[in-house]
Amino acid sequence: MIDYIRIHPKDSVAVALCPLKKGMSVAVNNLHVTLTENIPQGHKFALSPIAEGDSIIKYGNSIGIAQKAIPAGGWVHTHNIKTGLGEILDYTYEKIDTSLSETESTTFLGYKRTNKTAGVRNEIWIIPTVGCVNNVAELIAKKAKPLLKGSAEDIIAFPHPYGCSQMGDDQENTRQILANLINHPNAGGVLVLGLGCENCSIKELKKYIGEYDENRIRFLEAQQCEDEVEESIRIIEDLIAYANQFEREPIPVSELIIGLKCGGSDGLSGITANPTVGMFSDILISKGGTTILTEVPEMFGAETLLMNRCENEALFRKTVGLINDFKNYFSSHNQTIYENPSPGNKDGGISTLEDKSLGCTQKSGAAPIKGVLNYGEIVHTKGLNLLSAPGNDLVAATALATSGAHIVLFTTGRGTPFASPVPTMKISTNSSLSQKKRNWIDFDCGTIVNGQPMDDLAQELFDYVIRVASGEKLKSEEAGFHDMAIFKQGVTL
Repeated sequence: MIDYIRIHPKDSVAVALCPLKKGMSVAVNNLHVTLTENIPQGHKFALSPIAEGDSIIKYGNSIGIAQKAIPAGGWVHTHNIKTGLGEILDYTYEKIDTSLSETESTTFLGYKRTNKTAGVRNEIWIIPTVGCVNNVAELIAKKAKPLLKGSAEDIIAFPHPYGCSQMGDDQENTRQILANLINHPNAGGVLVLGLGCENCSIKELKKYIGEYDENRIRFLEAQQCEDEVEESIRIIEDLIAYANQFEREPIPVSELIIGLKCGGSDGLSGITANPTVGMFSDILISKGGTTILTEVPEMFGAETLLMNRCENEALFRKTVGLINDFKNYFSSHNQTIYENPSPGNKDGGISTLEDKSLGCTQKSGAAPIKGVLNYGEIVHTKGLNLLSAPGNDLVAATALATSGAHIVLFTTGRGTPFASPVPTMKISTNSSLSQKKRNWIDFDCGTIVNGQPMDDLAQELFDYVIRVASGEKLKSEEAGFHDMAIFKQGVTL
């Protein structure tokens, strides 16, 4: 077992991979230090004396400024480090070569839709246009489940509190997100359930849905029928019959779209799970597939590493806009741009936003950035894409799904039971979490600490994703969890 690691040769700190005791002698390359205090797992210690005001280096980049002198072997955390980030910045495009070699393609067993898209599930979805009919949608799903048969896999309602009393771009976002869900290929059939007096009416929503298969998408306005539950169940019987026309068949992995997200991170996130997911992303992209990275505020401090991987200057400029738009969003609400990580992140060993971001962006691997998406925009370019969405787990995972992700990979050092509209794979950064929360965690990357090569683990993850895309259920699916959250940005009337 490896007890500690210096991630990059330039680093002025190392990370404890297990709890380390005060007085322990540590040797990293040619540096020999004695720990001056206990170091919790995932936390950092100084490899040489760090003067007050000096940058603290991790991942080969600054993660903040020393607030006071730190001795060699001293614990480096929120009590003696602060962010070194400023406000709106100027950026220069310094392109680096990040091309990947193509590798042999493979297939997964998915559902080919009539519009030429592919899905990894064949579910019946009930999409409320407004929060007023949430309970009705959930009741319909519950009552209709006994009707399931054939290849139709589940009936799921996606309640949300929006669709009315919204204005401007905020209402536009709700309509676009709902339309994207309705069009998502993981749904074999969709019932759009409206009330009848909402801003996000069925009539308005149809403008965002575009052309659609009338056998796959059905609409019901509750105010216009005597018993909306009974009528909906009759519609769902038709949708099940329609969905049963589809069976799993081999589909090129180049059609697969995977969302990348992390949350409840710890000091091992950027060492085990996130870089493993990054290697997975590179494997998928080398076979012609697509990945989407989001949670823009957790790019702050690492954004230049992404900007310089943009395939061209136009994408670089879009990435600059992606970053600065979110900074302006914070400022417009009189909030601090560089807010420290959450309490759970800090407990796990992450000290500053730079520390979090440099670990977070490891999920992007080494591929060039091929696309930059607005919130609610469907992915249209194969390869690695960046998506505008906040760091909030439910909002960001929903954004990934509604931009086209078939599956979301979610790395975590703390654990969480949540899901998203699509299969949401929980990947632990440490084995103790995987062992403790077997009902949450689908894949363990903590084995890297015990010496498993990351290349091997990334291939195992790729093989597992193919099995999930081919129908194997994740823990949250087995529990019946299907969450959805829309990014609320405007006023409520």
